[in-house]
Amino acid sequence: MRIAVVDIGGTNIKSGMWEDDEIKEIQETATNAKLGGEHVMNTVLEILRGFKDFQAVGISTAGQVDSNQGMILYANDNIPGYTGTKIKEIIEGEFHVPTAVQNDVNSAAIGEAFYGAGRGCEDFLCLTYGTGVGGAIIVKGEVYTGAGYSAGEFGGIVTHPEDRNPDQDIFSGCYERYASTTALVKRAGEQNSQLKNGRDIFARIEEPEIKELVEQWILEIVYGLTTLVHIFNPSMIVLGGGVMEQEYVVSKVCERLKEHIMPSFRNVKIVSAQLGNMAGMLGASREAKREFEKRKKKS
Repeated sequence: MRIAVVDIGGTNIKSGMWEDDEIKEIQETATNAKLGGEHVMNTVLEILRGFKDFQAVGISTAGQVDSNQGMILYANDNIPGYTGTKIKEIIEGEFHVPTAVQNDVNSAAIGEAFYGAGRGCEDFLCLTYGTGVGGAIIVKGEVYTGAGYSAGEFGGIVTHPEDRNPDQDIFSGCYERYASTTALVKRAGEQNSQLKNGRDIFARIEEPEIKELVEQWILEIVYGLTTLVHIFNPSMIVLGGGVMEQEYVVSKVCERLKEHIMPSFRNVKIVSAQLGNMAGMLGASREAKREFEKRKKKS
């Protein structure tokens, strides 16, 4: 079976062909997100036209997704006019193959569940740290989506109520304003203008003032995880995003988290995501395969 997979991000659209449990024919295309949702969909259709002989399509995308209808419930201004886009309807209308559409963080979690760090673990949480903080909840190998398909918005945990000002910023005082990679880079840049990204910061981690800055940021990560561990009592939490490839960060998070949670919760395993930027496409292929098999049963 061949499944065309597309991972729509704010900067690039990654695409490829799933076959024999791996992604082949991988390519990247500029999203040009500021040109709007219609432009993004036209780009996706053009990419799919370049693939041959596929029996299903899997889409992983930024934004809140109604995975039943395969449409964008909400997308911020990073992709203007994307809200309401009926991705599934558009793709099936042109290619006449079963199509599954899922939020990018959920797709990555599904990928990790079946191909990466989550293999053999039916229930776990997945968080990604980047521009913001994304999250996904896996229960019995499936994504828990909540009443409005948007469960796992862990970036919205209030960790600093003293900074709340929702009229101006709905995420003020929330986890992602302090624990994201963006938050770390912003604080580092305020301290030293030469520190422009995560690579710059971790290249100088042995410098005392930079190590202290990173330690404070790790504590911000731990604050959110403390809440999640006590609510969900998960056996495992998978940490994704480029910054989590730093072994120092993950080991320190494990160490500090134990200080903040009750002894009976300390069996939780904290691991790095394994699939990198392939996770979303692998998760999308899994969802598309399920959609294909569901349609086959009905016919």
